[in-house]
Amino acid sequence: MAGPGVPRGVLVIRNGGFEGMRYELAVAETLIGRNPTTDITLLDEGISREHALVVFDEEAGSFTIEDLQSTNGTLVNGKRVRSTSLAPGDRIQIGRTLFEFVLEG
Repeated sequence: MAGPGVPRGVLVIRNGGFEGMRYELAVAETLIGRNPTTDITLLDEGISREHALVVFDEEAGSFTIEDLQSTNGTLVNGKRVRSTSLAPGDRIQIGRTLFEFVLEG
């Protein structure tokens, strides 16, 4: 997917004991939740088993986050969202975990 000149999306944890941990968004869809089968697994009872999905649109070269009808919601820059495009520097709150969305390349 990520060839020369194609931006790579990365989620970086910005709080708690795992601060600085990086998750490269290397596939078209990245599933976040507390289920061990998710792409990014968070050990937090406040989030759903399958909580949110980050989708890469290859044609547009953009990333979108979608809340998967979670109980406690997904926040982007402090606002609860169902689906929204991500921009560099966006802060994504899932349960107690705060991510920063970063573009590289």
